[in-house]
Amino acid sequence: MTETKIPRATAKRLPIYYRYLNILKDADKTRVSSTELSDAVKVDSATIRRDFSYFGALGKRGYGYDVDSLLKFFKKILNQDRLTNAALIGVGNLGNALLNFNFHQNSNVRISAAFDVNPDLANTVLSGVPIYPMAQLRQQLRDQQIKVAILTVPASVAQEVTTEAVEGGIRGILNFTPIRVSVPSNVRVQNVDLTNELQTLIYFLEHYNEEDK
Repeated sequence: MTETKIPRATAKRLPIYYRYLNILKDADKTRVSSTELSDAVKVDSATIRRDFSYFGALGKRGYGYDVDSLLKFFKKILNQDRLTNAALIGVGNLGNALLNFNFHQNSNVRISAAFDVNPDLANTVLSGVPIYPMAQLRQQLRDQQIKVAILTVPASVAQEVTTEAVEGGIRGILNFTPIRVSVPSNVRVQNVDLTNELQTLIYFLEHYNEEDK
């Protein structure tokens, strides 16, 4: 399949579509219209049709979209047909919560290794995931060929740990720290700032009316 270059905003919406299509599949729904999808995922139907148009004719006028066909297509596009192992770096409160969250049940991602500086955690197993000392980070990433990392370390060491992870072969980082880490151009970072998101939500609640959403 030729790789399709799509806008970043569209790429961010694809997992949302895929998740809802799975819900439809579980409910034995065989087809869905862009209007029905719009109501469910809160994305306007014109945007949905435009997103889908980047991949060719996925639906039929007057019929809508075949749920099974769309699921198979997005499963391939999102690499849901193969398992991706990820490393969790930092097993504090947030790290523990992520270990207990069953990524594999909801996606194709599995945390297969975790790392922490706490000697009491080293060489133990939590939620079925082996915990390694931070000193083994680069070597274990290379040996296990892990390319994705979830970063939940203190801000003061975020850049240092990121550099070490990249040296171990990491190509993608989900960054939960408030620091915007620097990486080479061939490494992608997705920042998740929970405090910022909460502050933004509170701002909108206080300064915007319901019709301004």
